[in-house]
Amino acid sequence: MTNGTITPGETLENPITGERFTFTDTAATTDGELLAFDFALRPGGAVPISHVHPIQTERFEVTSGRMRFRVGRHTVIAEPGDVVEVEPGTSHSFANDGDEEATLRVEVRPALAMERMFADVIAMARAGRMTKRGMPRNLLDLALLARTYDQEAHAPLLGVRLQRILLAPLVFLARRRTNSHPTELSAAEPAAVRT
Repeated sequence: MTNGTITPGETLENPITGERFTFTDTAATTDGELLAFDFALRPGGAVPISHVHPIQTERFEVTSGRMRFRVGRHTVIAEPGDVVEVEPGTSHSFANDGDEEATLRVEVRPALAMERMFADVIAMARAGRMTKRGMPRNLLDLALLARTYDQEAHAPLLGVRLQRILLAPLVFLARRRTNSHPTELSAAEPAAVRT
């Protein structure tokens, strides 16, 4: 990353979930219109939880392997050449459904801060702050991550407003913890806290 910005050609890998992102188009190179990346997922790898993008459309094109998507109430098995598009507001999750690494071409419109969210999650995983399922170990970390990136993703069945209300006390405590220990800030803290 250059000055905290992801550049085309850069690869980030999550050691917990097995997700690998090689960015081709970033928010900076597309004026925020598109985030595109080649995505690889090891056998047995999966996104940690089902989630919703409130205003983004996400398009997945499988280039190798076999993927299982849960989109709304439907399960879709996708193989090379198949495209799965997830409209804003639709709950979804995905996993590698095969015995080999699966690769996809992913496009997210608009980009928002999605690449920064990936970078922050991966930094937390590298710092040992994630569970085996890829979720923050500390409830305050989870609350702060969820609040920082609630325009990019939120829990299903909760709108952004309700999620903010429910998480507000934890976010307050997380920010207070960060402000009272400024020397403890690290690259694993969410970007909104580092600024």
